[in-house]
Amino acid sequence: MSPAEGLGAETGESDWERRRRLAEVFGDALPETTIDERSDDERERRDGDAWLRAQVPPHHGG
Repeated sequence: MSPAEGLGAETGESDWERRRRLAEVFGDALPETTIDERSDDERERRDGDAWLRAQVPPHHGG
């Protein structure tokens, strides 16, 4: 058995069964959408102090 065949060849499981088992253990490594497919909504961004500044009430000099 070569290293490329891996444990699946020893256990007799097919390639899709091995991938399903690995997905159950490790989950998806890649996101469903890419960064350019996502919304650029300002409310979704939480970088730096932008969110904190947006939360300051008007009577506190916001």
